Amino acid sequence: MKKYVCIILLIAAGCKGVSQDKEVSTADAEEKTETFKIVKSEQEWREELTDMQFYVLRKAGTENAGSSELLNNKKAGTYVCAGCGTALFKSENKFDSGSGWPSFDKEIEGNVAYDVDYKIGYKRTEEHCAVCGGHLGHVFEDGPRETTGLRHCINGAALRFVPEEK
Repeated sequence: MKKYVCIILLIAAGCKGVSQDKEVSTADAEEKTETFKIVKSEQEWREELTDMQFYVLRKAGTENAGSSELLNNKKAGTYVCAGCGTALFKSENKFDSGSGWPSFDKEIEGNVAYDVDYKIGYKRTEEHCAVCGGHLGHVFEDGPRETTGLRHCINGAALRFVPEEK
């Protein structure tokens, strides 16, 4: 009986996974501190954004798949950050990935910044606005092979569409 109790205790102790624990040294933490051109208090962001925009951009949330009116937008123009208006993606780089979120194969270089997150248990490349730091979504390597091979899977709530002027 003692043998079985010991085995059960060993199994239970081994169940505490540490794959998501991130040990960051003080030097790493200082290195990770990003400064953005646009910095506002949480209250200022709350006053300027809708509840969904705040949840996505400032709390790194995710809107429900298929809920964005930008998902099926086929007009020519530019997708800008809903928080600060920075141009992020061009309509010619948008494609239907079938994921339920607006998807692009290429960003406007220099306007999108990247980080790594482990929020769902494995490594993903997070994208955020390089100007205000707002969370946009994630980039995956399952996009169109004939172009970049990337799929920038972006929350529609993080974007505003600016139609091309004719």
